[in-house]
Amino acid sequence: MSMKMIQAVVRPEREAEVVETLEKSGIHPFTRHDVFGRGRQKGLVAGSFRYEELPKVWLMVVVKDEEVGRALEAIKVAARTGNPGDGKLFVSSLAEVRTVRLRSNGASS
Repeated sequence: MSMKMIQAVVRPEREAEVVETLEKSGIHPFTRHDVFGRGRQKGLVAGSFRYEELPKVWLMVVVKDEEVGRALEAIKVAARTGNPGDGKLFVSSLAEVRTVRLRSNGASS
């Protein structure tokens, strides 16, 4: 069975809504990291201060091929504020998925 990894970089204040929307869509497992970065806006200027990197949340979700569209839509709807810096989505094919404890591989992992 073919699987994809979705990596989503979103605003920290939108993380809870993204996770909740994914769960409502039937997608429960994910990995989360607090990260810093910048996109096309090259940071943020507030008065005389320039912030080169902004806090973001990086979420990794692994889904079956047929779940990709549902997962992407859930993330896009929940993460969007309509302002620059809403985030990015990256989709990659996975060669293999394994679970350490169960010594299984594939979609059941």
